[in-house]
Formats: sequence, C-alpha cells, structure tokens
Amino acid sequence: MKRPITVIFEPEGRKVEASSGISVLEAAYKAGVAIRSECGGMGRCGKCHVIIPTKKAVEKATEAEKRHLSSSELKIGYRLACQTLLLDDAKILIPKESRVLIRKIQASGLERPILLKPNVKKFRLRLAKPTLQDIRPDLERLLDSLCNEFGLRDLKADHAILQILPEVLRAAGWEVSVTLIGGREIIAVEEGDTADKVFGFAVDIGTSKIVGCLVDLVTGRTVEVGFVENPQLIYGEDIISRIASSANDKDKLEIMHRLVIQAINNILGYTCTQAGVNPKNVYEMTVVGNTAMHHFFLGINPKFVAVSPFTPALKRPLDVKARELGLNMRPEGNVHVLPVVAGFVGADAVADVLASGIHESERLSLLVDIGTNTEVFVGNSEDILSCSCASGPAFEGGHIKHGMKAVTGAIERISIKSNYEIEYATVDDAAPIGLCGSAIIDAVAELYRLGIINDRGRFKAGINNPRLRKASDGDLEFVLVWAKDSGASIDITVTQKDINELQLAKAAIFAACSILMKRKNVRLEDIDSLIIAGAFGTYINPENAKLIGLLPDIPTERIKFVGNTALSGAKMTLISTEARKTAEMLSRRIRYLELASDPEFSSEFADAMFIPHKNPDRFPSQRKFWKT
Repeated sequence: MKRPITVIFEPEGRKVEASSGISVLEAAYKAGVAIRSECGGMGRCGKCHVIIPTKKAVEKATEAEKRHLSSSELKIGYRLACQTLLLDDAKILIPKESRVLIRKIQASGLERPILLKPNVKKFRLRLAKPTLQDIRPDLERLLDSLCNEFGLRDLKADHAILQILPEVLRAAGWEVSVTLIGGREIIAVEEGDTADKVFGFAVDIGTSKIVGCLVDLVTGRTVEVGFVENPQLIYGEDIISRIASSANDKDKLEIMHRLVIQAINNILGYTCTQAGVNPKNVYEMTVVGNTAMHHFFLGINPKFVAVSPFTPALKRPLDVKARELGLNMRPEGNVHVLPVVAGFVGADAVADVLASGIHESERLSLLVDIGTNTEVFVGNSEDILSCSCASGPAFEGGHIKHGMKAVTGAIERISIKSNYEIEYATVDDAAPIGLCGSAIIDAVAELYRLGIINDRGRFKAGINNPRLRKASDGDLEFVLVWAKDSGASIDITVTQKDINELQLAKAAIFAACSILMKRKNVRLEDIDSLIIAGAFGTYINPENAKLIGLLPDIPTERIKFVGNTALSGAKMTLISTEARKTAEMLSRRIRYLELASDPEFSSEFADAMFIPHKNPDRFPSQRKFWKT
C-alpha cells in the first residue's frame, strides 16, 4: 500500500513530498530538480546516475541497472533514477555528471536589415467627456476618436476590454493609450501616455532548449534574451520518444503542452524582470519550432507526424489569444505561430530560410540546420528544395558514453598530438567532466587523422599506447582524459560505440545533402555558400567536420556560420508584418522531399558511414588524411 514519503535531493537540498512506489526520476521532476535522461526514462541510456546511500529506502536493482552499473557502483549506492522505485524517506545525491547544468548557448543569429512594421501599434487619445448634449456610449466615443484622428475604421474590441472600459476611461480622465493588433482589434486601453511601452516576444521552441528574446516594438531592438532547457527532456531526448510517450495518453499530452508553456513563461518572466518591463506591456508573441514542438505548444497531438505519411495537423500560420494558451503576457495579446513546411520541416526551418535570405539570392546556397533533427535546403530565389533527417542526439551528448551538453566542464575542443598527448578546452575553463558535440567531432577527426581508427571507424589493434585499451564490453576505447585530471574523477574516453553513433549522425546529414543536390541537379561546385545554422553548428570545426564526412567538401572560405537563425526569423516576423507574409509564402513555396521514400537514400547513407566516405574522391581536400 502506498504511503507518503519525503525525498531530499542534494546538493540543492530540494525537498519534496511524494508517495512510495514513485521512481526517483519522477520524484526529481516533482521537486523541480533536473536529471539527465536521454532515453526518456526507459532504462536504455544509463545517464541518470544518482547515489542513494540507504538501500532499504529503494527497491532492488533492476536488470537494466545491472547492465549499466558495475557491481562496485551498485555497492556504494549508485542507481539509475528512472529505474529505482522509492519505498521510504530518502536522501539522494545527484552526481555532477548527471546534473542538467546551465549550458553555453548560441542565442543570437544572423539578423538582416528589415523595415520596422510591427503588427502592434499604440495611439494616444484625449476624449471629450460625456455630457447631456453628447451621450455617446464609451466604446463609440473611443472608436469615433480613432476614426477622426487616425482614420481607423471598422475596428472591434476584445470582450475583456469592454468589461473594464468605463472604469479605465474615467480613472484616466479621458486621456488614454489604445493598443491595436493588426490594425483592426483593440486589445488594450491604458491610462495616460504609454506609447513608448510596446513590447513583443519571439521564441524558438527547440527539442533540447527554448530560447526567447524580448523586443522593443518601437525601435525593433532586442532588449533581453533568455533560455531554459526544454523540460520535456524528462520524457526523452528525441522527438520520437516524446511523441510516443503522449500519442495515446491525453494526460501526458497535456503535461507536454503545459511544460512548454511553463518554460516560455519562465523565460518571459526572466527577460521582463531583467529589462524592467511589465509583462502586461508584451502585446504579441511569435513562435517557431519543429513540427512536433509546434503541435505540443498548441496542445495538438503530434502522433501522426511520426507515422507515414508524416502528416501535420496544419501547415498555415495561426493566431491565438495569449489567455487561451496560459501565457503570462497581455491576456488579450496575440500569439502568432509561424507556418510549417511538412511533418519534419517545421516553423523553425521557415525562420531559418527567412533569416538567411537564401530565397532572395540568385546564387545557390546549401543551408543546413544541424540538431537532433537536421533540416537541409538547397536553392535560391527561383526554387528551394528541402528535406529532414534524423541525425540523433549525438551532437547533444546523447548515446555517447561521456557525452553531455555544453555546460561548465564540458570539453568543447580537442587536439591529439602525434605522441598521443591531448590538448583540450572546456566550457568556462573548468576541470573536464565529459564531451560535448563539437568535441566528439574533433576527437573522431583526430583519431582518424593519426591513423588510430580506419575508414570504417574501427580502432586499429596493435597500437602500443596506454590510451588505447580494451573496454568492459570487449571493444577498444581511447582515453582522452585520465581520472586524475578529470573533474568527475573518472577516465573520459571515446568508445567504439561512440564513434559508431557519430558515424550514424554524420552519414544521415551528408546523405541528406547529397540526395537533395541530386534531386536539384546541382553539383558541389555550383554551390556558392554552405550556410550552417543552429546553435550547435556555431561551435564545430569545419575542417574536422569535412575530415569525417559530416559536411560536403566545400572550401572553408565559402562556409558561413549564422547562429540561431530560427530565433532571428521569429524576431523578423515580430517586428515586420511584411516578413510575416514572406514566411507564409515560403511555407507554400519550399518544396519538400521525403528521404524515406527516395530510392537512393539507403545506399547514400551506407556509403557515408565510411570516414570520410566510401568514395573518398568526394573529399579531395582531405586526400592527405585518407586511411584504409
């Protein structure tokens, strides 16, 4: 029988009341404590390590725990949070390698000049007071003034405004500021002159993080930026896990929706506090995200996005009242959700194209937004063809033994010398505790360059160096950082499985680029620029990315890193109704290719599993490093 228990999480000292039988991962979520769980609590990734000193407080170790934890670790209290059920009061330590820390992010992106033309406008009015000779009702008095002074006709007022209008007008002495959305609906009537207090919020809902920027709609200037880890991570690192988790569970779908809304409210609250802005003066929000995040945000079940023929619930842009979604801005304010292209090319991809400007150039560009799900575009002002590939969570540290996000202590740069000595750089120059995505790419490139692995990504036996050793699974691994130098007091290694995971990710991306160029009848030499979008892309070494075959062999001087263009595009549509029209046009105009149905994708993918490729002639600039 279940009974109430108390759980304390250290080192934060966070306490939560729960019921016996709950998992440690669920209790942590209730307590607001974030623990790494790349597989969504399925016991597959082995990343949610916790230490529980009182064995009587928990159920016995599961088979999944015995696979991921050694007998010595189990003996000293290591457990997997997703597998461990609580029986009694417990104090639980979350070790450093399992904590979701504040990470290094690329919040900004390329911002092209654009004419300021926001959807929100304010008008200052001085109304004549009612008299026995002028008994016009309050609303008509307001509408007449807007018509006479500014030529505004056929306006309507939000019902909530009508409920407070009489009191506001009289309290203000008939001098008010009126806010209109879209030039046709009154969403605010405020006392006095508040014409300089007009703000909007642009947000990019990413699979792993959510980034938002507070924007002054009078000047178009970004006032403050904030981000949070996407709290849906507790239900899985990748989109498919999250969709599967909520597909046939209305309660779970509602949780997914509320998690995103809460996260956005947190960022909005933070940015407003930092800037000294009243959230009630935030009148509009623009939102982008991949198609699944788009659906979760709107409370729409995305389950059909994940099954053939991968159909989203809607493609067109959508405008919703902030109060309908529970967003902590002006309740009557507008939330504009940008359109999507297809099931796996979402509103964030539309924003990428809009911000990059490839749709306005006569020259051909290859645009790649690298992430758990990677979008690829080839085109120019005449035509744009797009596709999406499941590149997996390897670039975020998922499925990598010592992988992690770019938090304090994560290794972000690696160089291996000819004598196998290692040079590395970590986030915040802290002691190393793991490897982020850019370091995984560097490590594999360096191992290949030195001939430690072959073109199939396999370690070469017979290399006599203590760094290359046999791992517990019988495969070889390479030690990058010895335990004595590690902030986690463990050897940080690259395993054979890690290399295989990176090969899967890079093969998917290269194959997507290759197929798209084939279907556009475009050769590599026709590409004027390779544009890398997304937060992760900013930190990769382009030479190493080409060396392993992640990116096509385009001269480095023609590779451009544009940062978080998804957020930049969202901001463009916030400050310009013309950009909003362009985004809608792009969603209709961009052609989509479903890779799963392309007859050559499987063979392209298989060839791209080699380092750099089964046909190394496709990487002539890397000829001196080719291995066999």
